[in-house]
Amino acid sequence: MQDRPAPAGAPAISCRGVWQVFGVNARASLDLALGETGGDTAATARLLRQRGLIPAVQDITFDVAEGEVFVIMGLSGSGKSTLIRTIARLIDGTAGEIRIAGEDILTADARRLLALRRDKLGMVFQHFGLFPHMTVAENVAFPLKMQGMGPEQRRARALEVLELVSLKGREDSFPRQLSGGQQQRVGIARSLAVNPDLWFLDEPFSALDPLIRRQLQDEFLSIQADLGKTSVFITHDISEALKIADRIAIMRDGVLVQIGTPDDIVLNPVNDYVREFTRDVPKGRHAHVETIMTLPASLPRMPDDPGLRANMTIDSALAACMSLYQPVPVWGANGEIAGVVKPSDLASALTPDEL
Repeated sequence: MQDRPAPAGAPAISCRGVWQVFGVNARASLDLALGETGGDTAATARLLRQRGLIPAVQDITFDVAEGEVFVIMGLSGSGKSTLIRTIARLIDGTAGEIRIAGEDILTADARRLLALRRDKLGMVFQHFGLFPHMTVAENVAFPLKMQGMGPEQRRARALEVLELVSLKGREDSFPRQLSGGQQQRVGIARSLAVNPDLWFLDEPFSALDPLIRRQLQDEFLSIQADLGKTSVFITHDISEALKIADRIAIMRDGVLVQIGTPDDIVLNPVNDYVREFTRDVPKGRHAHVETIMTLPASLPRMPDDPGLRANMTIDSALAACMSLYQPVPVWGANGEIAGVVKPSDLASALTPDEL
């Protein structure tokens, strides 16, 4: 697996050697298999399957930085939803270590888990899970009621987060009176009511129509820009992942295949499985100039400067300098030259991969 490190700083979430195995005596069977295989992940998984167990998540290790949107994606059955449920301790992990703000939650007792879910974790799922007999405001305020907050404070906070998700004025409606997209907005608002440190979203938009889905993706990005939550987002849609992620982890059959930025995934897929995800992606819209530029020891003479910036997409850069043939400068955020790039390299980056 290719692993690009998380941004610097103490991680908000740290997973080390996480396994999730389903079956009778899963922990003992895993320990036995690891001993027999010398800790080899693939061999251990094969041995577990031969013995009638299901290794849904296999030896997963990664960090998520504070404020990062970390997207986990894969096909159905890849283990992505199982992984997020294990990280959130909705199901007990079989082995490994999962630390949230330094605390290993795999060892937390039931009382501590309740406190974590009540105060630190916000969760949104594909199925809205709203209480039909409660109003929108009551649904959103329900986690605050569990915290013991008074009715006036609960409603005030509910109205605050409902405005954040563009549902101001619908607080006294019932779920049956809302569209699917509006119901999902209620679910998002409810997950944010307690102002959680971590935000877990398991395919929250996949049941919605494409237009509503794009609108909610935009709203998610707007909320994320305002609040800066540490988010773990599950999807099977590469376009959605590329749109919202700081980094993407791609899973296959319980194993992490590649972790990287959207540019990494699009331009440098590690194998055919990842390449298949990105085959139809318009690379020029998602990859940026800084991923293919170079910084030579001495800058060549560059009489023409089309004004490229490191954060421009390749499509935009090509449009700016298509008629130029010499290397052109790329400017960094500090106003100094960060490197140079050849127009031919820009074009090469968009060439489809060989079959």
